[in-house]
Amino acid sequence: MTGTVTGAPSDADGRRTLGRRGRAWGRVSCGVVLAVPAALLVVRLTGLDAGTPLAVPMVLFPYATVLGVLVWGVLVAVPALRSRWAVAVVTALVLAHVVLLAPRFLPERRQVPPGSVELRVASINVEGGSADPRALVDLVRTERIDVLAVEQMPSRGVDALDKAGIGALMPYQELHPEYDSSIYSRHPLSHAGPTQGDTAWPQTTAEIAVGGRSVRFVAVHTYYPLGDAKRWTRDMTALASMARSGGPDTVFLGDFNASLDHTPMRGLLAAGLTDTHAELGHGWARTWPVGHALVPPLIQLDHVLHGPGLAGVSVGERTVPDTDHRAVVAVLALLPAQGRAT
Repeated sequence: MTGTVTGAPSDADGRRTLGRRGRAWGRVSCGVVLAVPAALLVVRLTGLDAGTPLAVPMVLFPYATVLGVLVWGVLVAVPALRSRWAVAVVTALVLAHVVLLAPRFLPERRQVPPGSVELRVASINVEGGSADPRALVDLVRTERIDVLAVEQMPSRGVDALDKAGIGALMPYQELHPEYDSSIYSRHPLSHAGPTQGDTAWPQTTAEIAVGGRSVRFVAVHTYYPLGDAKRWTRDMTALASMARSGGPDTVFLGDFNASLDHTPMRGLLAAGLTDTHAELGHGWARTWPVGHALVPPLIQLDHVLHGPGLAGVSVGERTVPDTDHRAVVAVLALLPAQGRAT
């Protein structure tokens, strides 16, 4: 009786085994990465971020879109990972993200009549009064700001700005350091004071007369979703209520602690406001955090929103030393009645 000699596995067999394992790990890795954009898409479509801790990761929605695009590129470029169903699923996921994000990158073609009255406005969170007051005054002077909203500014911050010379540029002031937000203006203020809505603390509001109209400003600083998502959502709901009763010549500007992908922010915009960044096609502005050597600004929490009586002409961000938020500077034009958005 003769025995059968079993040979050792060939190199080709080993390569095939490693290849199968590599493909399996590659597909699993792609699936794990895709879980992020898929989960955030579900939250975005269902509004599950309103009043829940899901509001925190929702600020990463644009980055999740980038992840989806990268995975799609890997699947298309690497034959070993490619399959029709995988490419189809990832393509659908990426397209859903793009459809949701695209409007903020497409500027609205609104006609601003020549000679329209313009207002130069700015907002900045000064991080408890730590922002460099001289730099902020220089910003007001250089940008020729008409109305400045300041958030998170205590009494010592008010005093510092006063010593830096803000009064010479903006002599009209509605200051409420006890309530967290204040308004400075080149123009006389009327109907000024803290709001009475259901917000964590009163917002500061004031009106200015310009171009034969009265424009209402609300300096906004909401609660933050990481601290209490339900309280933050109530703040945003209260702001939406104010917007609905504010008329077309209204500007809400400040630190909303919200991005355009948050359900409460979209509810605020649905109340009749337009985000100036999105209106002008600046869809991925980043205002927070700043002042960290290793972490660049990642997300937009600071906004200038306006009613249909105005239109955005320009918008941008400016860095002021010693605060964790970038300032937002916008130019808004007053539209004639027939030119207003409906």
